[in-house]
Amino acid sequence: MEYEFTMDNFDAEVLQSDLPVLVDFFAEWCGPCKAMAPIISAIAEEYDGKLKVGKCDTEDNMPLAQKYRISSIPNMQLFKGGEVIATFIGRMDADELREKINAALA
Repeated sequence: MEYEFTMDNFDAEVLQSDLPVLVDFFAEWCGPCKAMAPIISAIAEEYDGKLKVGKCDTEDNMPLAQKYRISSIPNMQLFKGGEVIATFIGRMDADELREKINAALA
């Protein structure tokens, strides 16, 4: 399952989550972000029950983008226990993202 994270639900869905959370900070106009979309969806399906995966539109949620210092996108941040434990910036394939997630959660 893929989530949509917003200003309204970020605290409850991300910071207070019992599961680790991968947040894909993106923008609709971003070509590399669009290329990452099916990869993010596949990761969400693959890690269902082990990792919460979702998107946060930086244009609609600018205060969140500023708080987490999102200066380039795509930018995926991995949260655990309400803290960012890893950041992955730029376009990558599914295998590379999977390796980075697994290493960060190990």
